[in-house]
Amino acid sequence: MSIQWTLIAGFLYAEIAVVLLLVLPIASPTRWQKLFKSRFLQSLSNQASIYFVILLGTLVLFLMDALREMRKYSKTDHTDVHPSLNLELQENMRMFRAQRNFYISGFALFLSLVIRRLVILISTQATLLAQNEAAMRQAQSATTTARSLLSQRTIGESAQNDSNEAHDKQVSELKKQIKELQVKNLELENNLVKEKKDKEAIKSQADSLAKEYDRLTNEHAKLTQSSSDKKSD
Repeated sequence: MSIQWTLIAGFLYAEIAVVLLLVLPIASPTRWQKLFKSRFLQSLSNQASIYFVILLGTLVLFLMDALREMRKYSKTDHTDVHPSLNLELQENMRMFRAQRNFYISGFALFLSLVIRRLVILISTQATLLAQNEAAMRQAQSATTTARSLLSQRTIGESAQNDSNEAHDKQVSELKKQIKELQVKNLELENNLVKEKKDKEAIKSQADSLAKEYDRLTNEHAKLTQSSSDKKSD
C-alpha cells in the first residue's frame, strides 16, 4: 500500500473510533459540548469549514482515482487462448487494490459527513438540554413565588378574618352595652315620670291645703269680728 492510501486508511480508522466515541454513551451531550467549546477546538472552528471542504475535496479526488483504476483494470481483455498466469495475477491484484482503495476512500468520505452531522446533533441536544434546565429553574422559581404569594394571601385573609371576628365581637359587646343603657334610660325615664306625678300630687295637695287654710282663716276672721261686734253691743 502506498503512503497516501496508508494515510487515508489511518484516517478511516480514526474516523471509526471517533464515531464509536460519539455514538456510545460514554459522555453526556453537555460534556461533549464543553469539549467542542474548548480553546483548542474554538481556535480551529474559525477555519473548520475550510478544512472540511479541503478534506472532502481530497477524499473525492482519491475516490475518483480509485474509480478510474477500477474501470481501467475491469476493461482488460482476456480473450487470449493462453494468457500468461503471472500477468493475470498482476491484473487481479491491481483490480483488488483499486477496489480496496475505492472502499477506503468511500467510507472515509461517508464517515466525514457522519461525524460532522453527529457533532451538530450533539451540540443541538446540549443546547436544548440547557434551555430545558433553564426553563425548569424558571418554572420552579415561579412556582415558589406563587406559593409564597398564596401563603401570604392566606395569612392576610386569616388575619383579616381574625380582625373581622374581633370587630364583630366588639360590635356585639357595644350593642349589648347600648341595650343595657337603653334599659337603664327607660327605667330612669319611668322614675322621672313617677317623681313628676308625685310632685304634682304633692303640689295639688299643697294647693288644696292652702285654699283650706285660707278658707279657715277667713272663717276665723269672720267669727272673731262677729264676736267683737256682740261684745260692743
